[in-house]
Amino acid sequence: MAQVKLLGFWYSPFTHRVEWALKLKGIKYEYIEEDRYNKSPLLLESNPIYKKVPVLIHNGKPICDSMVILEYIDEIFEGPSILPKDSHDRALARFWAKFLDDKVVTVVNAFLGKGEEQEKAKEEVCEMLKILDNELKDKTFFVANKFGYADIVANLVGLWLGLFQEGSGIELVTSEKFPIFCGWRDEYVNCSQVKEYLPSRNDLLAFFQVFVRAQAAASASTQK
Repeated sequence: MAQVKLLGFWYSPFTHRVEWALKLKGIKYEYIEEDRYNKSPLLLESNPIYKKVPVLIHNGKPICDSMVILEYIDEIFEGPSILPKDSHDRALARFWAKFLDDKVVTVVNAFLGKGEEQEKAKEEVCEMLKILDNELKDKTFFVANKFGYADIVANLVGLWLGLFQEGSGIELVTSEKFPIFCGWRDEYVNCSQVKEYLPSRNDLLAFFQVFVRAQAAASASTQK
């Protein structure tokens, strides 16, 4: 029997992407929670270049980067397909997944950045939302009206974006500005194929609020 381990952070959207795929495939695995301030020797040995989670260890061999891991899981393990079978749909799924993944730093900076960096990030997030507001018209899922690869990666905008906004008090996303995106987001978090695999919103929000307060306190102390 294949031995599968996942190294991650419970609050990480990247870790949850991988957990989602493993659960969809029905794969038994051991989850190992890492400490971002005291990373384990196993993590440092498994991902010596980036030293980041998530890391999937399959039969003793590590695979790094959530996007790479998702494709690996889909290719290696039996179960429901994550990437579409049709070549064009598969290309579209990869395109939208990359589009969303490329926005991660921008989204974080929009809520946690400072000064000009934050203002620029806010503008870029709004541009991203305009694109999604147009793309998601009459859609529940990104490709071929079927849940898959891009929808897993979309957990960043489907759940975490709202948490960042609520926890920081910075309001970028409103139903007045982005009605289609907001409608899609509400359907996304309540969809049976999604809701079952998302972490507790309340737990994530509480964690993020503590993190924001700590960031503010650290910033204030450096200005004294």
